[in-house]
Amino acid sequence: MPNRMVPDHRSPANTFPVTVPGQVGRTLSSVPDEPRSAPTVPTRGGGRDAAPSDRSGAAPPVEPLDPPMVPFAVAGTVVWAVVGLVLLVFFGDWLAAHDREDWLWICLAGVLSGFVGLAVMLRHDAERRRRRAGR
Repeated sequence: MPNRMVPDHRSPANTFPVTVPGQVGRTLSSVPDEPRSAPTVPTRGGGRDAAPSDRSGAAPPVEPLDPPMVPFAVAGTVVWAVVGLVLLVFFGDWLAAHDREDWLWICLAGVLSGFVGLAVMLRHDAERRRRRAGR
């Protein structure tokens, strides 16, 4: 493949003719900048019934995700508990022989942190329900 030179678009002296679809014979520097519309973002309703965006071309604001958080806190706590129990039951002797009993303490800390996180997420989800009921 031949080596092609790329023009420096900062200077009009460094342009070369390029075929632009629908604009044969014009160079890149002589093609006017055409205003481009903002991409459309589907709204929650979608389809033809959705409210049109304002005429400024700005997309409607997107609502942030706000899922229930309690399942995440419960899942994390359960994972730490299961890992701790597996280590204790199946690898207890190996942990003691290799001086790795602190792994069990790490799992215990994960479970206790999970309970704290669960309390925080219960409060968060209660506030989320109140916020959504107020709409």
